[in-house]
Amino acid sequence: METKNIPENSRPYRQSAINTLAVIGFVALVVLGVWGAIYSSRYVPAAVNNIGAAAVYVGSLFTPTPAPGISVVPTASSTVISFGNASSTTGSTGSPQATTATTTSPPPSRSTAPGTRTTVTYPINGSAPAAPVLYGLPDLAVTISAIGYLQSESTDSFVADSSVPSGRRPAIKFTVKNIGTNVSGGWRFNASVPTRRSFTYKSPLQQVLNPGDSIDYTLGFDQASSGEKQELSITLNPDHTFTESNTANNNISVNLTIN
Repeated sequence: METKNIPENSRPYRQSAINTLAVIGFVALVVLGVWGAIYSSRYVPAAVNNIGAAAVYVGSLFTPTPAPGISVVPTASSTVISFGNASSTTGSTGSPQATTATTTSPPPSRSTAPGTRTTVTYPINGSAPAAPVLYGLPDLAVTISAIGYLQSESTDSFVADSSVPSGRRPAIKFTVKNIGTNVSGGWRFNASVPTRRSFTYKSPLQQVLNPGDSIDYTLGFDQASSGEKQELSITLNPDHTFTESNTANNNISVNLTIN
């Protein structure tokens, strides 16, 4: 069998063709990569934004530690006192006598403006309450007082219930209290809520708590995942911004039934 040799002068053309195909393939890969990036930027964030539209609603009420005294709040009232005009009468001897008899004129109209409300604290021991002695470490503790749902975006619309009706926003009420013997630092809390895609709410910095101080929170959310045993958990001071005497009471969780 006779073998045909490729002419020497045709080899540069063959190499040029190979180089051209390589360049075309490279350009095709670049175009495919750019198209993929454009597709991702157009469609992937849309799904993320749908989840990002979920909202967490938080309301709070701070309660300072009570002072060892009795608070007296007088009833607001307004009183008007009017005096009559002096007159003269005739005595038994027929001579005029000056007397202190008075005639009563109609009182002026009573003022309807409320009085000033005041609050007075009378310490039990008869002296001003002494400031608490601080020692040791603070200790934040969390407890859940109620589960239910919000009827609107306001946390004031909370309704306690063992299950969450369809279309409502699941919600809980919980309390954070400093049961330690020293002042806390600024702190945060995380709330892991059962949304359609897992989400953890990270609170802004919360106020310092003295021993005995507490804050009552109402926390609700939308885009909830339906079903039984939907877990919601609260974690206090997750960044450990200050040292506590006990961290075992910084976590709590509850299972919600969401229809």
